Amino acid sequence: MRFLSIQSHVAYGHVGNSAAVFPLQRIGHEVWPVLTVNFSNHTGYGSWGGPLIPADDVRAVVTGIEDRGVLGTVDGVLSGYLGGEEIVDVVIDAVSRVKAANPGATYTCDPVMGNAKSGCFVSPAIPPLIKERALPHADILTPNQFELGFMTDTEPDTVASTLDSADRVRDLGPRTVLVTSVLRPDREADTIEMLAVDDEGAWIVQTPLLPFKANGSGDVTSALFTAHYRETGSAATALERTASSVYDLLEATLDSGERELRLVQAQDAFADPRMQFQARQVR
Repeated sequence: MRFLSIQSHVAYGHVGNSAAVFPLQRIGHEVWPVLTVNFSNHTGYGSWGGPLIPADDVRAVVTGIEDRGVLGTVDGVLSGYLGGEEIVDVVIDAVSRVKAANPGATYTCDPVMGNAKSGCFVSPAIPPLIKERALPHADILTPNQFELGFMTDTEPDTVASTLDSADRVRDLGPRTVLVTSVLRPDREADTIEMLAVDDEGAWIVQTPLLPFKANGSGDVTSALFTAHYRETGSAATALERTASSVYDLLEATLDSGERELRLVQAQDAFADPRMQFQARQVR
């Protein structure tokens, strides 16, 4: 498959396209990265160098690809951290162009806004734009539990309430939702879960909760789930493959003592996931 991935880029470390592109390539897919920022490192360090890329320049890259006559071969569009407000319109325009050329293409929106520990960490103007403008165009949505609550004005915590919130957001556009970082009070100690919901049902997978924060893991998760889901048509299989690969990536990173994802070192976990976690159907 071929993916057009409109996301941030960092020179050092792995977030945005710097996290999503290689795993997709490693499992055999073509990726065309379009950059929304070109930073030295992710903003979690508190300082960084490099520019936000102007919206017109991002649009020009998409137009240049379109001029090659190849948008009709794109199977999916991915977007994550957007950087500037005007980039939202660029993404929507790119999705419209791709779908006009290939009606079977899908758009995966990773609505990067924040998390339960840090709260919202993007510009206050970005979350409403994602909710009001990008969300209706999405086929696949990959929020964490915090972001899902923001988009639905709910506070999901149990399986039932998270399912309800996922259904609410599915009514706004995307038919498939992957909820990451699901933390319910009645789960087993030191575990974390992901929940996938589509028209066929809902499945949850539980993994050990590793004791560190890994920037970029959500970008890897969104990319892998999209590719596996498009390839197999099964949310449960995509969930199991993604959880297996991402857990091994995180474990390798923790064992290394490094802050940045060991993306290259853990590449076999993408190409040949151990499938050590089984999804449980909850609906």
